[in-house]
Amino acid sequence: MSSVKTKEMGKVTTTIIVTNLVDQIMADRGFISADEIRSVTLENVLVDTGASRLCLPAEIIAQLGLTIAGEVEVKTAVGTRKVRVFQGLKLSVEGREGTFNCVELPESEDPLLGLIPLEDLGLEPDLQNQRLRLLPNEGKDTYLMVF
Repeated sequence: MSSVKTKEMGKVTTTIIVTNLVDQIMADRGFISADEIRSVTLENVLVDTGASRLCLPAEIIAQLGLTIAGEVEVKTAVGTRKVRVFQGLKLSVEGREGTFNCVELPESEDPLLGLIPLEDLGLEPDLQNQRLRLLPNEGKDTYLMVF
């Protein structure tokens, strides 16, 4: 369930769980125990539709032991800059899960939940009620489409 800790109109925050996907697979196959899976619960994560990806601070990425996938140039409020992209992340939000890459933020910056994971998981910010809304994933109104 989303937790909203602010009275600012239109600001949506939520709790997410980020897990090292390789650890999860290793545990599922019996190579490591379940308590060896590196996972972090992050509260009050800002839902930012201006960000395209999941953005995590460097210390969280290091704690999870994620693998670097490369570098990309990104637009920021102060111009463009190169950032590192990491792979092998399982993201859980509002009971929905998916695998994603994440962009590295400088240490101690606040994590951001961007548009790509929101759309992929069928989540939509409800700005009036300051929470995430689950889009239907079954039936004729499903958010999932295949063309």
